[in-house]
Amino acid sequence: MRYARVSVGGRAVWGRVGEADVELLSESPIDGRPDVIGTVPRSTAVWLPPVVPPVFYAVGYNYPRHIAHAKAATPERPEIGYRANNALTGHLKPIVKPAEVEGRFEAEPELVAVIGRTLRHATPEEARAAVFGWTIGNDISARAWQHQDRTFWRSKNSDTFKPMGPWIETDVDALAQTTTLRVNGEVHSEFATGDMVFDPFDHIVEITRHLTLHPGDVLWMGAESTCQLEPGDTVEVEISGIGVLSNPVQLEGNRA
Repeated sequence: MRYARVSVGGRAVWGRVGEADVELLSESPIDGRPDVIGTVPRSTAVWLPPVVPPVFYAVGYNYPRHIAHAKAATPERPEIGYRANNALTGHLKPIVKPAEVEGRFEAEPELVAVIGRTLRHATPEEARAAVFGWTIGNDISARAWQHQDRTFWRSKNSDTFKPMGPWIETDVDALAQTTTLRVNGEVHSEFATGDMVFDPFDHIVEITRHLTLHPGDVLWMGAESTCQLEPGDTVEVEISGIGVLSNPVQLEGNRA
């Protein structure tokens, strides 16, 4: 099943995504058993981030090739960072490059786990059962800011730097899929989604040793590779079995 959030009359509404239509739902499918309250054509749907998480968790170095490229140490245990909800944007919405950003402005294609239940001190089996579904993230990074600041407050968390969507897929073996990153239709990287140092369930077990996970929390799982972006580009992240997240890139102040 595919679930999304769409804008209807300026209001965020949950939906169940079909081949031709999006069935509008009375409430979140994560929290309850919603009724169908209407439909909109899928072709004209205005996509929002498929969930607004109570807490936005993110993994850093988690793919061997990325670790080798960065000349970083392989993590010895699952480690977690945080991102800001203000950075979220939806499928087909623009990624806005701030006018003052110079140097590398990069995309990172990521699998995202969406948590479906409250969890503390989880076993591996409980961690697997706690995942409601999977979506796609594009971790946009301004590298000069990343090196200038003591935290990632600008480089990772500026408005529109975290496209997510287009929907949550609940019926897929996410770790058996392939992730593809394309810019303007050209493939820049392709890798096995599950080729991680620590998988999502390892991270969930580690998180819940210390923190409580809640329904709607998201966990971004890192990327194998990155790719430079420029205003005017269109960047696509595809994870087979889930979908395609596509976003144009524009320069701040340019609404063309």
